[in-house]
Amino acid sequence: MLNKKSVEDLHVKGKKVLVRCDFNVPLKDGVITDENRITAALPTIKKLIDDGGKIILCSHMGKPNGEVKPELSLLPVAKRLTEILGKEVVFAKDDTVVGENAKNAVSKMKDGDVILLENTRFRKEETKNEDNFSKELASLADIYVNDAFGSSHRAHCSTVGVTKFVKEAAVGYLMEKEIEYLGNAVNNPKRPFVAILGGAKVADKIAVINNLLDKVDTIVIGGGMAYTFLKAKGYEVGNSLLDENSIEYAKNMMVKAEKNGVKFLLPLDTVVVQEFKNDTPFKTVDVSQIPSGWEGVDIGQKTSELFVEAIKEAKTVVWNGPMGVFEFENFANGTISVAKALADIDATTIIGGGDSAAAVNILGFGDKMSHISTGGGASLEFLEGKELPGVAAVNDK
Repeated sequence: MLNKKSVEDLHVKGKKVLVRCDFNVPLKDGVITDENRITAALPTIKKLIDDGGKIILCSHMGKPNGEVKPELSLLPVAKRLTEILGKEVVFAKDDTVVGENAKNAVSKMKDGDVILLENTRFRKEETKNEDNFSKELASLADIYVNDAFGSSHRAHCSTVGVTKFVKEAAVGYLMEKEIEYLGNAVNNPKRPFVAILGGAKVADKIAVINNLLDKVDTIVIGGGMAYTFLKAKGYEVGNSLLDENSIEYAKNMMVKAEKNGVKFLLPLDTVVVQEFKNDTPFKTVDVSQIPSGWEGVDIGQKTSELFVEAIKEAKTVVWNGPMGVFEFENFANGTISVAKALADIDATTIIGGGDSAAAVNILGFGDKMSHISTGGGASLEFLEGKELPGVAAVNDK
């Protein structure tokens, strides 16, 4: 499926390799609170160290919008990488990202050394993909490796622009795995193929649903976006999340599903509240009986059973978006039941980043899934059938 050069195809001994990672990790008081993205980058980094490359890592963190924001410095990542790798990762602290410290550190590198550059988004050119910054990044290295799937749907200097100015560009192991799982799931799935879509906004998933309706056997809609589909069916949804602009679209999708012979599962019952908080009175009602002034916050028991049945029959499942307000303990049951069902089946299970990835990891089911994507937005665009700029920019084999 993947016809891109990968780290396996490179000869890096004695060469300088610029690696774009996704170290956009959450920090609290300068301490990293979730290391998943760092861990995900390790196989590629270790391979390049073992092969004798001189490794220059770069990444963004947060949204500094082209300004230097000390609280978004990558220094904590350099420290943590030093501990994990058991060797010093030199932090090149330059507000301009490629400055005297970086150039100096690179000039002293021996084979197997590792350097981390400062947050690429400290430069306003990064997000505009301007050549001057791309050239500066490329000037440090002979070879470029993109292992930042979570940023590959953005055409930035460090994901796309830099590839124009290096001799060779490849993808890392993480990118390879993402493309393989998401690509095969969409283009060559074992059937039955079930897609479970939740989360708040229908608008975010319009193109995804449209593309998946040509590929899946069953589509399951939960979470906040379900109420727009229920409204399209003529039900009253009270104060539940509603995307007025997408009602017509929801109707069209249900017609398309019927035409394609795709099972289209919507909630049968829903948990409703009058106040949006955890410790508030709630009740479960049929979706045709949502009272005025009440708002849906989770799928009900009947719906959970319906969705779990669909999952049990599946051989490939893609899940993106929780079934309810899972950050509130009382309304996490729907999301938990889906996660549990996925953990129990013998099938390829792919979690599409973002909130669903967080839910699966918080609930302790992470190691039971075939693949948890590191990129919410990127995995969604992949499921829409789009080619990601960061993948397209890399050399073919």
